[in-house]
Amino acid sequence: MNRFLLASAITLALAHSALAQQVADTVFVPHAGTPAFAPGTGPHVVIDGGHYNFHTADGRYRPFAQLAARDGYRVSGSIGQLSDASLAGVDILVIANPLAQRNDKGKWNLPTPSAYSAAEIAAVRRFVERGGGFLMIADHMPFGGAIEAMGAAMGVSWINGFAYDAKDNSIFRLNRTSGFSPHPIFDGRNATERVDSIVAFTGSAFWLPDGGAPLLHIPAGSRVRMPSVAWQFNDSTASISATGMLQGAAVQVGRGRVVAAGEAAMFSAQRSGPRGEGTMGFNNPTAPQNAQFVLNVLHWLSGLLPPI
Repeated sequence: MNRFLLASAITLALAHSALAQQVADTVFVPHAGTPAFAPGTGPHVVIDGGHYNFHTADGRYRPFAQLAARDGYRVSGSIGQLSDASLAGVDILVIANPLAQRNDKGKWNLPTPSAYSAAEIAAVRRFVERGGGFLMIADHMPFGGAIEAMGAAMGVSWINGFAYDAKDNSIFRLNRTSGFSPHPIFDGRNATERVDSIVAFTGSAFWLPDGGAPLLHIPAGSRVRMPSVAWQFNDSTASISATGMLQGAAVQVGRGRVVAAGEAAMFSAQRSGPRGEGTMGFNNPTAPQNAQFVLNVLHWLSGLLPPI
């Protein structure tokens, strides 16, 4: 068994255990700059929870919701379909790891249908064109496939796979020297909000066919592996070069702003393991600036930072 397949076999066993045990770390309070808004007066952020999402406002994205609320945003979850009516009064829509019903409850094998209907995608496009902010996040397969159609409507082409670097690592440590493209999101509103490094914890890959601003570049020499069942790799597993692909981008659509991200844990804080000893997200000791990155993304989507 070659080095990658051996590592994959170990990862498969650990992944299923970790996925079953991943819980939100609601106790950890990250360091962040001065709140952007007085409590409860900021833009209304809605986190989608109506599409079998692996991350929801009252689940694994509760730390994201808590972080945004401490910054003054008004945060709530949504459990319905997306429409012009349901998006009325929303300033920023957040979608994190949605799934179609077919892939719910760990049935992470192909095919991967869209999590959203054509009507929902059209409604979100209108919402953004009118000036709404949209943060769309999709991890490794099958999440990339579930968001593919929504991404395409925003000018983002997702790959339904797993991104690994040349050394078979899927956790990417990105910084201003290697991985970042210059953008107001990394500079923040002032020097205390400057972000110099972040960590992404195993995700997908995408590219921008019609332009936009790259944020996070996948390391040189990486490949996207595309198994027929999530976490199951073998010698026949298809893969493509990830050269030029991204795990983060900013796009302007009409009067609105979109941020696409190919990894979900970096926007939250989770614990895993029998005793909750594993950390993943902005509670991880190696990712002290992830929380500020999350806030800077929200600030850009809110119009507090300059456009692309």
